[in-house]
Amino acid sequence: MLFGSRTALAGPLVVAVGAGVLGTAFGLLAGYRGGRVDGLTMRCIDLVYAVPPLLVAIVVVGVFGGGYWLAVVVLIVLSAPADVRVVRSAAMAQRELPYVAAARTVGVGGLAIAVRHVLPNVTPTVSANVLLQFVGALIALSGLAFLGLGAPAGTPDWGLMIAENRSVLDLNPLAMVVPALLIMGLAVAMTVLGDRTYEILSDRGGK
Repeated sequence: MLFGSRTALAGPLVVAVGAGVLGTAFGLLAGYRGGRVDGLTMRCIDLVYAVPPLLVAIVVVGVFGGGYWLAVVVLIVLSAPADVRVVRSAAMAQRELPYVAAARTVGVGGLAIAVRHVLPNVTPTVSANVLLQFVGALIALSGLAFLGLGAPAGTPDWGLMIAENRSVLDLNPLAMVVPALLIMGLAVAMTVLGDRTYEILSDRGGK
């Protein structure tokens, strides 16, 4: 079970970080710049956001093969819009605050303001959202592995363990129950951690 955690954790971590980086970059750009940049970015995001990530991952992996890491790439691209929306909203709120106007007054450039001043103030939102993206990716990749579209047979992966051990459910129910509980427990723990991280970072930012 512990050996299987390497695969079970690696993919969701890559998805969460990758989607977080993309989402933060585009969300910060759209939220701070506003205007046409914001409009164009959000139109593109709306198009991608309308597509169910897991369904697309199933279709892409089923058609093109490639298994686990292709699914990871697909989930990064399709999960990023959620981060864009969250970061954009936070950046839009920050750009109206006095410290941004003060930075503009002393001649600080737009990019410098966004990166040095706005970004640190949206870090609580970004951090919490990355942890929530981890939970979504964990469930999606485990589901794909269960369907035989993720990790290849023989790979120590919790989702795959559940699928492979269905045939011995009557003889050894723990072989199925334990990995399922691990997935559930990790998802709950990361959700709670995300909420707590947001609270801690927000409190520090307010001091």
